[in-house]
Amino acid sequence: MAVLDAGAGEWVLRRSPLPRVTGTDGVSSQLTALGPGRALVEEGGAGPRDRTWFTRDGGRTWRAGDTRTVGTIQGIPAGAVLGTDCAEPAGALPDDCRRHRLVVVSPEDGRRRALARVPLLGDRPRPQEQPEPDGSWWVSGTDPRSGRAAVAVSRDGGRGWTVTRLPGPTADPGRYTAVAVGRDAVYAAEMGELRGGEPVKNPMRALHRSVDGGRTWLRMWTTGPSEQPRTLLGLPVPGPGARVEIGAEHSGYRSTDGGRTFARLADGSHHTRRTPLGLLREDSPCGYALTEDGARWSTFHLACDTRPDD
Repeated sequence: MAVLDAGAGEWVLRRSPLPRVTGTDGVSSQLTALGPGRALVEEGGAGPRDRTWFTRDGGRTWRAGDTRTVGTIQGIPAGAVLGTDCAEPAGALPDDCRRHRLVVVSPEDGRRRALARVPLLGDRPRPQEQPEPDGSWWVSGTDPRSGRAAVAVSRDGGRGWTVTRLPGPTADPGRYTAVAVGRDAVYAAEMGELRGGEPVKNPMRALHRSVDGGRTWLRMWTTGPSEQPRTLLGLPVPGPGARVEIGAEHSGYRSTDGGRTFARLADGSHHTRRTPLGLLREDSPCGYALTEDGARWSTFHLACDTRPDD
């Protein structure tokens, strides 16, 4: 495991807590940062007793645990990650779960705790793991009255939620909604199957824009049988003013009018996700870029095992 300590000039390698594997055995795992010096490693799998390891000293020592949810928590503390587990039936595998609930992965011990107050968004709420730059937390799901796609936002660390229905193109709630908060607007990409045209992976059927923090929404883009972009990898990237970019399956697209129209970019087929340092995209197998404003990107390379001239 590679670790960059606060104030350090370079990365250092530290031993991973994962079991040693030999031969053709494989191991799947996930690494989650939970604040300075704190991280959680989860063993691959979908069961409630999958093993975990938590560190609070930058990977020098690890404490073993599991993925079971223990107790409740009133709010989401700094450094925590928001996720879900199966509430009904308790501990069921994903394919057998009838109702999900929001859980908080604690930066204090790496354990999962059920969030005490949750938005009413149907049986399968989908949270975004990290807060947005303004401190807001977002969850997508289904409006209980209409059955349409909806989003909820909390501005007090998960203690209270406001739910708003999106003006989607269909009554079908779709898959989920990806939200990104920019300096001048909030964008919500409604993901779901498209009508007409060739089937695609990661279909985006509509893009919504809010200029009042998500209180009201305007549908800017509706995807048709051939209009591009038709897909989205990760999150939309809000820029200054009315600029927004979409990383699609085969190309990137940019709008300068809030998402009403798009122009194809020479590249830009990147998956983008939210991190505590900004929006992160992967440009190549070991090349990455970070942005805080959606316009200027800082590039870097990590875990490259090829020579610079390859």
